[in-house]
Amino acid sequence: MATFVLVPGMLHGAWWYRPITDGLRAAGHEVYPLTLTGVSERGHLNNGAVNLETHIQDVLATLEAERLTDVVLVGHSYGGMVLSGVADRAPERIRALVYADAFAPRDGESAYGIVNEIWKQRYLAGAAVGDGTTVLGLSPFLDPRATVHPVATLFQRVSLTGALDTVTRRTYIHAERFEDSPLAETYERLREDPSWTVHTLPVGHDLVREAPEEFLKIALSAAE
Repeated sequence: MATFVLVPGMLHGAWWYRPITDGLRAAGHEVYPLTLTGVSERGHLNNGAVNLETHIQDVLATLEAERLTDVVLVGHSYGGMVLSGVADRAPERIRALVYADAFAPRDGESAYGIVNEIWKQRYLAGAAVGDGTTVLGLSPFLDPRATVHPVATLFQRVSLTGALDTVTRRTYIHAERFEDSPLAETYERLREDPSWTVHTLPVGHDLVREAPEEFLKIALSAAE
């Protein structure tokens, strides 16, 4: 049996992972799908002080409180920023990392700094129609359960010491039909890196909705 901790992307809560959560539990694994501070059912905790460090602490606190070790840590989209911060702080607790069409930052990078100009403008537009402390989802195709997202999480730079690199089992899932993908450069960098296992799926960014079986299979293989 493996232990999975699932971290969602921006605007989304633990609910996004439901098909993956159900599949992992049906296979006999222990699963902790998380909702980060200031988002979804934890939206009442949103304020201008919520940043990337807050979200890293959300996950680290779960690992500590539940006494989790040998964890397969999975993150989608923005959740990859959180994964990297967590794995760098507590590599001894992590068995494997799965970045599901996610940011895989290097030391000193922020989500805003990584994305292309199209997505920089979308982030800024989403913040402009909010209250200045949150980003709104501007896409009409978002799940109606999606909420605002704390804007400071996108601009804070991650601090990595290199301890992350001691987690040698690292998997990346690339969604090749994600139009104007802000993660294209990340994918190009990692697919040439022999320390990563990279999968490409012929789908868009919403992996759970578009490729739940493939996503589940990759997550299970990361635990083997």
